[in-house]
Formats: sequence, structure tokens, C-alpha cells
Amino acid sequence: MVVGICAIEIVLPYAQSLKDKRRVLKGLKDRLRSRHNISMAEVDGQDLWQRATLGIAAVAGSRGPLEDLFRRIRSEIEEQIPGDVVEQQIDYV
Repeated sequence: MVVGICAIEIVLPYAQSLKDKRRVLKGLKDRLRSRHNISMAEVDGQDLWQRATLGIAAVAGSRGPLEDLFRRIRSEIEEQIPGDVVEQQIDYV
């Protein structure tokens, strides 16, 4: 069993308030959770309007499926948010 932990930092340059940012993130988290078997939360930047770090955790039998999963999740985030992914860090346990 392998546990994958992914932190994705995103910038939302068009968010004008915390309410704007939370609306975008809530929709994103709901869509990703419904499509993938993951746990997800905003883990940093909660008080910043235009920046957020999302923590994603998943479990699989080997590392390969997790690498594919995190690659798909990143591409979905890049397609769905009105902003940019500025950093991604992945660890496996």
C-alpha cells in the first residue's frame, strides 16, 4: 500500500475577495472529489484572496496509479480554475 500526498499551490488573480476565492475552490474541490477517490482540503493561504494551497491525499496499491492520478488532477485544475498552478509537491509514504 502506498499513500500519496500532493500539495498544489494556485494563484487566482481575478479573485476580489475571500468570498470569490472560496466560491472557486468549493466548486473545484466538489468536482475533483466526485471524479476521483481522494481527500482534499485547503491547507495554506486561507486568509489570502488570490493564493491557495490545496492538499490532496490518496491511497493505492503501488506508486504508478498515484502518479497518474496526480497528473490528471493537476491538468483538471489548470483547465478549470481562472488562475495558474505555481507549484506542486508530491510525497509518497
